[in-house]
Amino acid sequence: MGVVNVTPDSFSDGGLWLDAGAAVQHGRDLVAQGADLVDVGGESTRPGAERVDVDEELRRVLPVVAALATEGHLVSVDTMRAEVARQALDAGAVMVNDVSGGLADEAMAGVVAASGAPFVVMHWRGHSATMNALAQYDDVVTDVVRELGGRIDALVDAGVAPEQLVLDPGLGFAKQAEHNWAVLARLDELAVLGRPLLVGASRKRFLGSLLSEPDGEPRAVPEREAATVATTVIAAMAGSWCVRVHDVPGNADAVRVVQATRSGAPGMAVSAGRHR
Repeated sequence: MGVVNVTPDSFSDGGLWLDAGAAVQHGRDLVAQGADLVDVGGESTRPGAERVDVDEELRRVLPVVAALATEGHLVSVDTMRAEVARQALDAGAVMVNDVSGGLADEAMAGVVAASGAPFVVMHWRGHSATMNALAQYDDVVTDVVRELGGRIDALVDAGVAPEQLVLDPGLGFAKQAEHNWAVLARLDELAVLGRPLLVGASRKRFLGSLLSEPDGEPRAVPEREAATVATTVIAAMAGSWCVRVHDVPGNADAVRVVQATRSGAPGMAVSAGRHR
């Protein structure tokens, strides 16, 4: 899954693709580089980010979703708002990626259920402005499994089919570095929930902190790509369905290597992005 942030303030690439035309071209480039899905979002969820209003989110997202979908690309919409999800699906999106897992907007479950579209349910405890204060766990993996299981039950009770659900453990969301590393190390434990897993570690703060410079400053965001590829290998080895990344080529190659290793036949065609 390649990321297209149509925002001025995302932590990694804010402002680069705020123009709709630039965002559409970036989406095309990601597909050409090996992305199977393009995830279009109009609201930053970086730590401390303030929310934009629904009209602004729609203005940013809809032209990009419609243009990429019209060209035949598979588009996911990254939103916490039911109205944005509904209009994006009408414009051609095929998946809804909600970092709140439906908690931020009680109407989201109904929109997703009516559409039949896949729905990415992330582990979430609160909005970006306050989430760091919520990073308290007895055992982070046990707690994430329990809380995601509760979301599955609630969404199914609201009419969403279980087969629509994809789970995301929410690396970096209400989690400190040690929590993120524990989740990555124990991704296989989420298999008990019985749903495909999406992992989004790309360029995140815990990678920058691990690779901190001699002066103690986290490594610059654009220089975290090799570390991101390493997390993709971990996710693929754990059987994850998808990784969400800003830079596609190295991560697509990493998945191909893992798949070839799993098959034991490096010469065989494997599924990783458009490289088939």
